[in-house]
Amino acid sequence: MSDKETATATAPSANPLSTVRLILFSAVGIFFFFIPVELAGTNTIPLDHLVSWIRTNQADGAAVYALLVIIAGACYPFVRGTWRKDLSHQIFSVLKLAGVVASLMAFFELGPAALFEKDMLPFLFNKLVIPVGLIVPLGAIFLAFLISYGLLELIGVLFQPIMRPLFKTPGKSAIDAVASFVGSYSIGLLITNRVYKAGQYSAKEAAIIATGFSTVSATFMVIVAKTLGLMAIWNLFFWSALLITFTVTAITVRLFPLSRMNDQAESPEHEVLEYSRIKQALIEGLQANERADSLLVNIRRNFVDGLLMAMSILPSIMSVGLLGLLLAKYTPLFDWMGYLFYPFTALAQLPDPLAVAKASATGLAEMFLPALLMAEGAVAAKFVTGCVAISSILFFSASIPCILSTEIPLTIRQMLIIWYQRVALTILLSAPVAFYAERLMG
Repeated sequence: MSDKETATATAPSANPLSTVRLILFSAVGIFFFFIPVELAGTNTIPLDHLVSWIRTNQADGAAVYALLVIIAGACYPFVRGTWRKDLSHQIFSVLKLAGVVASLMAFFELGPAALFEKDMLPFLFNKLVIPVGLIVPLGAIFLAFLISYGLLELIGVLFQPIMRPLFKTPGKSAIDAVASFVGSYSIGLLITNRVYKAGQYSAKEAAIIATGFSTVSATFMVIVAKTLGLMAIWNLFFWSALLITFTVTAITVRLFPLSRMNDQAESPEHEVLEYSRIKQALIEGLQANERADSLLVNIRRNFVDGLLMAMSILPSIMSVGLLGLLLAKYTPLFDWMGYLFYPFTALAQLPDPLAVAKASATGLAEMFLPALLMAEGAVAAKFVTGCVAISSILFFSASIPCILSTEIPLTIRQMLIIWYQRVALTILLSAPVAFYAERLMG
């Protein structure tokens, strides 16, 4: 179609009810996931406020709920028989049972004193399990407004010129990245899994989004910066870490294993426009709205998906996360793994390059560990490890079990390769900015 024909083409007439639903439901979803609101001195998104309110005012109930979800999640593979699927499922099914034991110890405060240091069971159960256990099913409820009534399709058309050339993903994947960043990586993964199951992402696209966009939230970046003493250069740290994270993603999508994955989606995004981009975006959004199920049906479906994901994630966080923290604290494993990154820290001429390399390796166990270990380091070293904590994305205490609980066809081996690529690239890309930060802080 010529430009003239495109300009004069008449769009299909829109159902007024669909238009109202698209605007109203999208506004509700955007508000809960993307609009920070200040309440009681805390500025964050409404979904996070809701979770924080529950944790503060119903702390005992939230802990009991998390424990019950963990027990149900550990039993689920054996009830459904999915534990027999392959060796990976068998191993994680056993680890989920171990997660029940760890959770009971945390809940009743029974066990060796070493497990009750603040960075062990209390950290896992109170700081990871309870928030993730609440935010995934609650977020799934409001997810119905965000992805089921046309906004996803509208965003997809608008962002095609950016997402496809840079990241080899559909335009709609932009919403996954934003949801992770302003909310939680678990919410981002929930969206990705939902869209992948609907056939709108290929295996390759879903894997790229899961390992490249599901980063930590902006609020957690503040915690990392505070721990490393970088709040004086917050804007530099924030924007450079964000840019480095997505630059690394743009590189890894062109490397094995992501580059070799199946790239055929059942219902791929249309990339040939019949009208102007904005008009095409509105048309596709309205058409998706007209095809959508009722709100109650979508809320129920999404809530069940979210609850099942929480059941899968939480026991794994307790077992795999605890194992990773114990290995990091009481064994030389991550010291040895640090030598894998030493060539990169040495090449970048970072201060104390071996310490930075070892701290970077610990992020595989828990993404906050690099920041904890380098809290007293030189500014350049702290800056790089802070960027690694944000950009590496994959870690065993939460995100890897979370991905394994989805339908996205990624193996542990593939995730380990991607993790190594991301950490190495982050070290090299963040080093020049780190030296500039060091000069700024004098």
